[in-house]
Amino acid sequence: MINLTYEYKIQPTRQQEQTMLRWLEVCRKVYNYALAERKDWSNSRKCQVDSCSIKHEYIIPADAPYPNYVRQCRSLTLAKEAIAFLREPPAQVLQQALATLDKAYDSMRVRGFGFPRFKKTMHSFLFPSLGKSPLVGNALTLPKLGTVKIRLSRPLPDGFVLKQCRIVKRVSGWYAMLVLQCDVNVPQPMPHGELLGIDLGLTSFVATSNGKLVHRPKFYVDAQSKLRLLQRNLKRKTKGSNNWTKYQTRVAKLHEYISNCRKDYHFKVAHHLCNQVGMIFAEDLNLKALASGMLCKHTLDAGWGQFLQILEFVCWKRGIYFARVDARGTSQTCPICDTHTGKKPLSQRVHHCDSCGYHTDRDVAAAQVVAKRGIAALGHRV
Repeated sequence: MINLTYEYKIQPTRQQEQTMLRWLEVCRKVYNYALAERKDWSNSRKCQVDSCSIKHEYIIPADAPYPNYVRQCRSLTLAKEAIAFLREPPAQVLQQALATLDKAYDSMRVRGFGFPRFKKTMHSFLFPSLGKSPLVGNALTLPKLGTVKIRLSRPLPDGFVLKQCRIVKRVSGWYAMLVLQCDVNVPQPMPHGELLGIDLGLTSFVATSNGKLVHRPKFYVDAQSKLRLLQRNLKRKTKGSNNWTKYQTRVAKLHEYISNCRKDYHFKVAHHLCNQVGMIFAEDLNLKALASGMLCKHTLDAGWGQFLQILEFVCWKRGIYFARVDARGTSQTCPICDTHTGKKPLSQRVHHCDSCGYHTDRDVAAAQVVAKRGIAALGHRV
């Protein structure tokens, strides 16, 4: 089973746009109410047996079950009888808002993410199922919304069926993320061809094991002066005024432009690395620790986490074997004789081994160590 997500821009009418804005607000209220219900239930079980909190007290019966996804969906069905605005969006759209909260709790417990927060704004909602032939030409038919004009910037792949649709609101307009499904089994790419190890850095975005260095554009840093000026002007405006709204939109558009440029560059670099190679090995970095370090602004500007996800997808799509290896000590090991050369300061950009005399760029040497570890993990000799 293959699932692909294609993103297209849609052009709703003014009435459809107002309807979708109301649906986003309803989804936000449902999400926040469900989150408050779960938090109140958890806090009511935290007080001591013989005493209650002085500041607040949650009066919830001891035999009240935990408000999980199934119980909250039942409560939502009953609430529709008394609250009129809950009946406006499709029932499945509101259920998906509850499912998003349930996934956030699972990510907190299993993956170690932070506690879910209340949302000030909701930017998307999901149609988990669509009717028969929802996409005909340049018209997309959505439940309770009608036909929406869609710009098919690229053709849909043959043999795929449209299963879901997520509507996303951005400062540049409305977008439809179509989930396409095909009932085929595609095997994972096997190791073959030439191998390539890569090392991610800030001086050079990517250093490869064959000695090539890829330049790192500074997307956020280059636009920081313009962003600072816009934010300064935004602060001087009266909140809620027309000028405040105008500058807020300009700031959001600049942020979206930076994000789009970074993502486009990551895709281009990923395709460039996949040319003429059969295996790519990358470091399994602790991105959370790097993003909170001394160079956090430049690390986040480089977007290593997004690039590794894109590279893994592009490798799968093009039949390239991709794997991550241990990142510890790659810059402290000689790729030729495996000698530990000691910790290098960030200002030292050259690798020199006293044992074998190997001399090369520091990042290239680290990429060669990554390639050596990757091929060793496959059980082959270098």
